[in-house]
Amino acid sequence: MKRNSQLSVTLHVLLHLADRKTPITSKVLAGALHTNPVVIRRMIGKLRDAGLVESHKGHNGGWVLVQSPASISLKDVYGALGSPGLLALSHRTENPDCLVEQAVNASLGEAFQEAEARLLRQFGKVTLSALLQDVHKAAGRVPHLCTKEKAA
Repeated sequence: MKRNSQLSVTLHVLLHLADRKTPITSKVLAGALHTNPVVIRRMIGKLRDAGLVESHKGHNGGWVLVQSPASISLKDVYGALGSPGLLALSHRTENPDCLVEQAVNASLGEAFQEAEARLLRQFGKVTLSALLQDVHKAAGRVPHLCTKEKAA
């Protein structure tokens, strides 16, 4: 079963931005995540559209947070990504007239809705600031977290 790591990657990027006072480029972010800068730009465009980040042009340009990390919840980030499916499990829809399939789907549907609602409530309680504190507590204060960029 393929997993979707979009939320995790996005939070990773946002934590790098939250940890800095200066702009950070897509290239540096991509290096920290071992991915292509194009992947970062596509994802960060959604964050820009949601009003969470903006870009600064020029020699010292890059991306910055435009809101306080304490005001951005996981639920905000999830919404900025277009609210993708939270659960990888799905219903079988091969034979919608089958009474067994209908009963199974009804039961699973109710359980999935309840689980997603609970998960979204929890997402609303967790902020970027809290995640950043957890990172700093676990690793000590490391400049620029996992990027190879030198401290400014």
